[in-house]
Amino acid sequence: MPEISNIATGSHAATGGGAPSRKGILSAINLPFLVIIALLVLYGLIVVYSAVSTDEDYSFSRQLAGVGVGVIVMAVIWAFDYRRLSDYTVVFLIINIVLILSPHLPVIGVNTMGATSWIKIGPLPQLQPGEFAKITVILLDASIMARYQGRLDDLTEYLKAVGMMLVPFICIMTQPDLGTGLVYLFIAAVALVVGGANVRYLLVTLGVCIALVVAVFLVDEVLKNATGEYKLLKQYQRDRLLVFMNQGSSDLTDEGYNLQQAMIAIGSGGLFGQGYMQGSQHALGILPEAPTDFIFCVLAEELGFFGVMVLLVLYAALVIIGFRIASASSDMFGVLIVMCILGMWLFHILENIGMTCGLMPITGIPLPFMSYGTSFMIMNFALLGLMGSVWAHGKDNTRRTSYATR
Repeated sequence: MPEISNIATGSHAATGGGAPSRKGILSAINLPFLVIIALLVLYGLIVVYSAVSTDEDYSFSRQLAGVGVGVIVMAVIWAFDYRRLSDYTVVFLIINIVLILSPHLPVIGVNTMGATSWIKIGPLPQLQPGEFAKITVILLDASIMARYQGRLDDLTEYLKAVGMMLVPFICIMTQPDLGTGLVYLFIAAVALVVGGANVRYLLVTLGVCIALVVAVFLVDEVLKNATGEYKLLKQYQRDRLLVFMNQGSSDLTDEGYNLQQAMIAIGSGGLFGQGYMQGSQHALGILPEAPTDFIFCVLAEELGFFGVMVLLVLYAALVIIGFRIASASSDMFGVLIVMCILGMWLFHILENIGMTCGLMPITGIPLPFMSYGTSFMIMNFALLGLMGSVWAHGKDNTRRTSYATR
């Protein structure tokens, strides 16, 4: 069994070194994948255009610019052989730390709504490094677990692997950004499960996580009684959880108000919606953060149940194609990359849609390819490029051992 100590030095055998094998253009391009990508992005732009049309704080041209840059990034990464990255675990760890902590640097760091999550460099638009770090978190977790070749039963190695995966979460909580931190944790969970971690270790880890969450709330209550204020969780974080647990209350302030308006917008859409650019909730400014966190409500209000089903079908097609790409990969690193990407998207989709329907606590987790945001759009295109790279290069088993035989 490979040791984590070897991860730090990259001493295990190189995977996929050298130039990628020569392939025809058609074998490197997954046409159904590209079609679904194009439809999703186009659908997202249509909905975003409506959402930003009545809000001067957002620019549709900037969203288009994000798509343009994203397409270029996707093409470059698609052409690159992802297998060359499997030895750079520690590099990914360092990049994660630098990216996530960069908003704390003076001059470039920007504090927005109580969180230091953005950077502003000269005339360039604001960027959210924590979004881009999702890419390196996926590569970090995949490179860690790929070394165990689908089976991790050694407790010491398991603890070392989990410890390295927790570093990005600890860093993001210094901002603090709990929503993004939860995404990091879910990516790590997918990597552990797909990577073959011992089931008993996973169950114990889950139990410890639940116990820690309960402990945080209990200790915070003690600190509140002693000091008069909560120390471990922000007030808005507690409010979101309380709103989720007490949806029948008459509290219409802040988070409770946001949830009620979101549900009204969704319910008013009916079967076919009120009509494109005819939604009243976001047009009147009643629906909070319509282009970003609550973009699903804009879609449901204007295009109704039919529009929602179109989106869900597109997401389902993307996931199915993703599974096919993972199953076609000849190495564990490629499988883990694709599965972690799909896991991250599923978490975003379930959390974002769930929170607007009152099924999940409200967080700032956006909806893939739909929510407004340049950083988020470019990051998603980069992940598409990684999946394309796995498709284009992962099937070349001239230098690999087939995953099915491991």
